[in-house]
Amino acid sequence: MRVFDRVDPRDLDRRELQLWILALSVILTLAIGVGLLMYPTVAYSVNVTGFPARAIFFGFCGLSALVVGYFIDRQVAIRHLRAALDKQKRRVAQIRQEASADLLTTLPGLSTFRDRLLMEHRRASNTRQPLSLLTVELTPSRDLTGAEEIETAFGDSAKTLMCKLRSEDSIFLLQPGVFGIVLPTVAACDAYTVRDRLMAGLHDAAGASNRISFSVSVVNFPEHVATAREMERSIHCLFPLDTGTDSNFELVTPALGIQ
Repeated sequence: MRVFDRVDPRDLDRRELQLWILALSVILTLAIGVGLLMYPTVAYSVNVTGFPARAIFFGFCGLSALVVGYFIDRQVAIRHLRAALDKQKRRVAQIRQEASADLLTTLPGLSTFRDRLLMEHRRASNTRQPLSLLTVELTPSRDLTGAEEIETAFGDSAKTLMCKLRSEDSIFLLQPGVFGIVLPTVAACDAYTVRDRLMAGLHDAAGASNRISFSVSVVNFPEHVATAREMERSIHCLFPLDTGTDSNFELVTPALGIQ
């Protein structure tokens, strides 16, 4: 029955410290024992013979072998447990990366954003209600060297943004790291409040290691701009978007009826 193998992974560091303390204590005890066994011979030239001497000698050797074997077994058990924890961490990181990739894939892109912006602008113009547009640009930290780490950070940020929005709001992935958020019936002053709430959430998503830095801008109709085209152009002025998938951007925009 391997009673001593019941190690809680949460107490792994504490158990390893206890093992080192025990090892040092046993080494000190063995050193004292060796000194006591050798002292009579060295100091008084006394030769201890007979059964007591053999019992002490073989008992000391057996104890030393048992302690060494115990330490080796504990170190192997701790190493295996650390390997299992590292494997689990890699698995969790892989699952998070896959979830982030799936989330980013489900977000509508630039063309859908243009259609939604046009529709919401027409509705706001007809009903004489305000319309706000938030643009969020994420910049990964230099510590994030891998594409998977960057994708995970973007996915966590997108999840945070979605949790802070209303059901009637819309979020779009304009390009990697740049999100557009359409806020119907939201005035400029309220849009800045939403911006502050999103920035607080992004601070939490960035974590203590500051995985990402970000900037959020606000454009409001009719306070800042008068047309939907001006709202869209404001995004391109702040964050130059890659329109490689739509090289005829200036031609497509009038075709959509944006004024």
